Amino acid sequence: MPSNAGTTRLVIVESPAKAKTISGYLGPGYVVEASFGHVRDLPRNAADVPAKYKGEPWARLGVDVDNGFHALYVVSPDRKQQISKLVKLAKEVDEIFLATDEDREGEAIAWHLVETLKPKVPVKRMVFHEITKPAIQAAVANPREIDRDLVDAQEARRILDRLYGYEVSPVLWKKVMPKLSAGRVQSVATRIVVERERQRMAFRTAEYWDILATLAVAKPGEGPRTFNATLVALNGDRIATGKDFEPTTGRVRPGAGVVHLDEGGARGLAARLADRPFTVTRVEEKPYRRRPYAPFITSTLQQEAARKLRFSSQQTMRTAQRLYENGYITYMRTDSVNLSETAIAAARRQIVELYGERSVPPEPRRYTGKVKNAQEAHEAIRPAGDNFRTPGEVAKELSAEEFKLYELIWRRTIASQMTDAVGSSVSVRIRAVSSAQEEADFGATGKTITDPGFLRAYVESSDDENAEAEDAERRLPTLVKDQPLTADELAAQGHHTQPPSRYTEASLVKALEELGIGRPSTYASIMQTIQDRGYVVKRGQAMIPSFLAFAVIGLMERHYPRLIDYDFTASMENELDEIAGGDHAAVDFLTSFYFGSTNGTGDQAIAHAGGLKKLVTENLSEIDARSVNSIPLFTDDEGREVVVRVGRYGPYLQRALPGAVSGSAPAPAPASGEGEGEEGGSQGDRAPIPEGLAPDELTPEKVHELFLGGGGERKLGDDPSTGEPIVLKSGRFGPYVASGERKSSLLRSQSPDSLTLEQALQLLRLPRLIGVAPDGAEVFANNGRYGPYVKRGDEFRSLDSEDKMFTVTLDEALALLAAPKTRQRRAAAPPLREMGNDPLTEKPLVIKDGRFGPYVTDGEFNASLRRGQTPEELTLEQASEMLAEKRAKGPAPKKKAAKKAAPAKKTTAKKTTAAAKKTTAKATAAKKTPAKKAAPKKATSTPKE
Repeated sequence: MPSNAGTTRLVIVESPAKAKTISGYLGPGYVVEASFGHVRDLPRNAADVPAKYKGEPWARLGVDVDNGFHALYVVSPDRKQQISKLVKLAKEVDEIFLATDEDREGEAIAWHLVETLKPKVPVKRMVFHEITKPAIQAAVANPREIDRDLVDAQEARRILDRLYGYEVSPVLWKKVMPKLSAGRVQSVATRIVVERERQRMAFRTAEYWDILATLAVAKPGEGPRTFNATLVALNGDRIATGKDFEPTTGRVRPGAGVVHLDEGGARGLAARLADRPFTVTRVEEKPYRRRPYAPFITSTLQQEAARKLRFSSQQTMRTAQRLYENGYITYMRTDSVNLSETAIAAARRQIVELYGERSVPPEPRRYTGKVKNAQEAHEAIRPAGDNFRTPGEVAKELSAEEFKLYELIWRRTIASQMTDAVGSSVSVRIRAVSSAQEEADFGATGKTITDPGFLRAYVESSDDENAEAEDAERRLPTLVKDQPLTADELAAQGHHTQPPSRYTEASLVKALEELGIGRPSTYASIMQTIQDRGYVVKRGQAMIPSFLAFAVIGLMERHYPRLIDYDFTASMENELDEIAGGDHAAVDFLTSFYFGSTNGTGDQAIAHAGGLKKLVTENLSEIDARSVNSIPLFTDDEGREVVVRVGRYGPYLQRALPGAVSGSAPAPAPASGEGEGEEGGSQGDRAPIPEGLAPDELTPEKVHELFLGGGGERKLGDDPSTGEPIVLKSGRFGPYVASGERKSSLLRSQSPDSLTLEQALQLLRLPRLIGVAPDGAEVFANNGRYGPYVKRGDEFRSLDSEDKMFTVTLDEALALLAAPKTRQRRAAAPPLREMGNDPLTEKPLVIKDGRFGPYVTDGEFNASLRRGQTPEELTLEQASEMLAEKRAKGPAPKKKAAKKAAPAKKTTAKKTTAAAKKTTAKATAAKKTPAKKAAPKKATSTPKE
């Protein structure tokens, strides 16, 4: 699109990929450049605070809370080079277009660009929902001003999250563990996962039985000859099913009025019904109709991509981002189910082409979203353009994961404009009277789809993997009332009630959306954050909370319940939406939340409590660190309370000794530092919790196993030479054996479960004296950090197997020690992945496998992959950002070489004795003089939001 003659325009977008696509749609006279996302933010740490603000009492927050919550913004170190480039370009053009995303974050980036670049030329805001040539040309032709209400809402959210994180996180440091973090949404999301795990831990299974009958019609007509029916009632009373049992006791709910069949009862009834006649007592047929699903919004896209494609939320959003930036789909952060008129027309045309006229309803379908404060002016996620490209047309242009996600979006969009799926459903009741005159009622249901409609294009998945697909049919024979049937088989079947399913990323996003917590732009980051912080781990698709999460949520529930209240968190989201709509002032909202003023719009419960600042500081001394780091499990058969302690080296089990109460510490709880740790109040015995064991798997049986043999303390026998017991224990550095003052770690080849007394005796004899060398030096065999070795004086040589420690002879050891040391350099391992050139530095980036796991490097700087990141999923943009952060910190300081000690001067024995006496006298005087108390160290960690 040509610009006005002689006019040069600078178009600033967020990413290089988007810049490349858009530049292809604009003619000469346009320069398209990327900002690489946010260009300014609140200071990340004390080093980021400009010198003139370092003395301010609010500098640690980066927000002047006493002066209208003025935010201190600094240019991100890794963006300075790009900002310099944009400043230079801004001086060379006649006009600037800010083409960042049309949401709060995008609007804020546009505003920060203006504040940072301070351009002297006109600045306009251009917005679009898809990156196609018509959309970009329309955006250039119809610019608008920056929406300050959207900017205010984003700024209020950023400040709110900073205040929450920086005020609450230090409480966790003092009472639970250093370097933990709290967050307005992450803490609530963690609470949801913890509450589900508590339900699973409290769950008690129940067994119930019924009968499955295979029934046959005498004269088959239309449909199958046989079908299955399940026992549903006996003598008029309903047969118990899973929903009739209390989850915490495993007993039938009081007043349920059901018959609870056990195995004997079900098998006995089945025997009494054998060879008895069966009769149809009722047939009900109803029409079946299913409307199509609405087009995707951010949350439903993440849910379906997780169910169908097994994508994580982050993977879904990264892939969708690439599809959007390259012009394949519309904007992927949206809570609106609307489709534009052109999109509806495109979908209906394509349906006619692919499925025929009968698959298009007479009138276009329009959907209303259920999300509160949804931006209905925006569009749902759909294929870009006025004519949708089929998956087959784009297959060669996309990567495998891009193609899968595009096809999912295309199918959902097409299906949303198709006809209903129609058919019929039938419900049948059958009765038989047993030989004992018991009336047994069986039930069966069927479904027949006569016109699949939208199901031709798309079938939604379910979080329940055992749920029946919506396009599945269950065909029954044509049955009428009083029709006789015979039973080909009567099988008693047992069932067990199941605990509530763990959350997956998909179902957790759905839960947050239903509670009104979080917004489209935050779901993926929430999922990643709670995993990065160690609060949640994934096992397959299931999200399992750590015991650390139990401790953190327990503290919050007891002392700051409002801060993790679902309604309160949702109300804050609503108030941010109202700020975005221009209905409330951000300063009033922040004042009410932080200081407790009831004049603003903030939550009144927090306001009356004195605000966040008072809430987290006033009663800090009342929080018992030992208590919050103790998670009660149960009381065992001997009356001992079993708890999980969250210590500095990880969680472990503890049970009280007879007469002791494990929940009460013999000494005052630690006031700060690392919670109860390994040192606090050791009343009772302990056992480590194996890594990867989920909280609900700590059953009484498993706990008993851990204490007696699965990694806890276990007596192996007595040492025949000393009579002292030999005990297998588990410590910070793994399993070891101990007897009296002697200790020895297990070898790598040994397992605690199978360790014998003989093996333990061998270990306790290490280091083993092999013999004496001709020069009088003793020669030993031992096991060390780098494996087994032999030693004479200061000379070491490695052994090629652990067994050799116990069998190597003196001659063999001396031969090894006489041989020259050989150091074989291992060939450098090939990189795990080559990523391409860094967008900021143009240096090639590769992912390598290091001693502490995979890391990305540009040859000069290295950055370890974060928890949850995999070499396959890491994007180039993420890698660039990680290295930029490392670059901003500068190279690690080199360790100074230790100075060589000066050669000792020769001295007489008399002088040496005198010096020793003088040293002893000084030490004695020092003991008599009370030492000054060391000043408390200032916290150096920066709270995480």
